[in-house]
Parts: sequence; C-alpha cells; structure tokens
Amino acid sequence: MRGGLSRSQFKETSEAIFMNSGFVYDSAEEAAGRFTGENEGYIYSRYANPTLSVFEERMQALEGAGGARGTSSGMAAVNAALMCQLKAGDHVVAPKALFGSCLYIIEEILPRFGVGITLVDGTHLDQWKAAFTPETAAVFLETPSNPTLEIVDIAAVAEMAHAVGAKVIVDNVFATSIFQKPLELGADVVVYSATKHIDGQGRCLGGVILGDEEFIEETLSPYLKHTGPALSPFNAWNLLKGLETLDLRVNRQTDNAEKIAAFLENAKGIQQVIYPGSDSHPQADLARRQMKRGSTLVSFELEGGQDKAFAFLNKLNLIDISNNLGDSKSLITHPTTTTHASVSEDLKRHLGISEGMVRLSVGLEDADDLIADLGEALS
Repeated sequence: MRGGLSRSQFKETSEAIFMNSGFVYDSAEEAAGRFTGENEGYIYSRYANPTLSVFEERMQALEGAGGARGTSSGMAAVNAALMCQLKAGDHVVAPKALFGSCLYIIEEILPRFGVGITLVDGTHLDQWKAAFTPETAAVFLETPSNPTLEIVDIAAVAEMAHAVGAKVIVDNVFATSIFQKPLELGADVVVYSATKHIDGQGRCLGGVILGDEEFIEETLSPYLKHTGPALSPFNAWNLLKGLETLDLRVNRQTDNAEKIAAFLENAKGIQQVIYPGSDSHPQADLARRQMKRGSTLVSFELEGGQDKAFAFLNKLNLIDISNNLGDSKSLITHPTTTTHASVSEDLKRHLGISEGMVRLSVGLEDADDLIADLGEALS
C-alpha cells in the first residue's frame, strides 16, 4: 500500500505522475556527477523515473526481492530477463508448456544467437535432471502453465539448476505474488506481466523483473538502460493503483474460481476440468505445497471439439471473449486458435491443448451470475 512512497513538495495523497523524459541539473558539475554515479538523482526516464521507482520499490517489498525493474510489457520482461544474462554457447532448459510468445523466444530467438535449448515435460523431474549440462546458464518456466495449468516443482528444479550454476527464472503471472513466492522456493528471478492481475482492470501494459540486488543492478539494469524497453510513467501509476487492491481482488476472484471449478466438475458436456485448487488436479499435492490457493484461472475441455467450444463461447452473455487474463471482468478464450495459435499441432496435442479446451479467467462478478451464464451456454 505504501512502499516506496516519495511525496513531492505538494504533499499529495496519491502518488504523483512524473510524465517527463529528462531532468534538469543545477550545474554542469552536477550533470557530470550523475553520469559517473558520484551523486544520486535521475538522468533520463529510459533509465529511471520517480513514478517507476515507487512501483519498483513496492513490487520489491511485495515479492521479498533485493531489487526490481519495470518494463513496457510482460514479454519485454521475459525477453530481458533471459537476454541480459545469456551469451553464445550458453544453454537454456525450459518446459514445453509455455505461453506461445515465451516459446517463440526460447525456440526461435535464442538459437539465432548461439544459445542451445532443451525443452522438457515440466512435470517430470527426471527429464529436468537429464537436460542440465555444464553449459546450462538459465532455466525459464511458468507455473501454473498457460493454459493447461501444469505445476512445476520450483524447489526441485532450482536445486538441480543451482548444482550446475544456472539461474532459475519463474513467470509467476498465473499464481500472482499473493499465492506463490518463487524466490522463497529457490528461484533467482521472477517475472510478471503486470498487465494481468497487477493492473487487473484492462487499462495498460506493463511488466516487472525481480531478483537479488546484484542481478538487478549489475546484470539487468545495464541491459534495460541500453536497449530501452522502458515502462511508461503513466502506466506505472496505473499499476500502483492496481497494487492497492491486488490482494482483495485475487482472493475474491479465487473464491469465484473455486465455485466455478466445482460447478464445472459436475456439468454435462465437460470432458475435463483443470484447476490447481481442486483435488482432481493431477498435481494437487504439489499445488498445495507450492501455492496458498488455486488462483483465478480455470481451464476446461468441452466434448465435441472446436465446433462445440465456439458454440459455447458464442452463447455466453456475461463473460467476455478475450485473450487477456487477470482482469476484474471474467474473460474466456480458445487457446488453440488464439494464444497458442503459433504452437505446432504436434506440440499442442502433446501438451493437451485440445480443440475443445477453453481458458476462463474468473473476475469479480457475482459467482452465481457467472455460473448461471456458463450453465446457460452449456445447455
């Protein structure tokens, strides 16, 4: 609520928005000192900005990290967290179950720069163990995964990664910092699409990278400074407003998700329901150890494939069709034709992303109203 707050001379209650690109120095000597690091202060909003600093310090406090840096989007955060520390000859291990754009970075972009990759089934620790080599420099994973909500054992993977000197990067966007603390489980770096639950109201793009002070200051910050995926001060201010209600929102949304998952388990026409907070989840025990609650996403598969899935989506009245998630409004999408359209058909089949699967991001509406909408569309 109050971390990092730095009021201006006007003593405003809400954080100020510093919508400026540059800063003025009282003297040439002061300017020179800023660039050498001899005196503190802001230089340019691509490097740092007072509104961004408040957001970063607040995220740092929430996550329990040594440092944080905001980025222009969640994918900018994923890309920077990897690229800032990798070089030709390095090796990266990641699960096959990744968001389409994350998979593109791992499979398409990294190899262009001489980085070797190995993709594993994230739920099989023996595959993780076999994948590590002396050249492995980083691990990237998301848990729960998008959209099949697979759970990766962060502590076990971190132990194996650290044995070969690799850093573990966890995309924690589905679980949120309210329900899962990857750094406490052994991860080195955490990334978020702040566009999702942190903003939570569909207003703006943003991302954030968190880790220990050495990684943030010495490895990440120079990369961000010179490549420029800067977070807008206005967007940082929106994200600060979102953080004030993050805990309230995701807990209420999770209340709704739990009720919806229970309803879907007994609904006709549903082949499978996937929710980390349900006993029916294939990794329910691991989910309970690693997460405080099941969070806000429910995936389920309709009998009848894409035709039935599309017919179902088109009959919804309250729930909106959208590829975003974490919003205060309930949103639903068909992953195989949207978020994972670029993933090969073979990999989609392997991951269980079927033509009948839909991903529901549960919002703040009344749970009974959401269940009624789902039930009517199913019938």
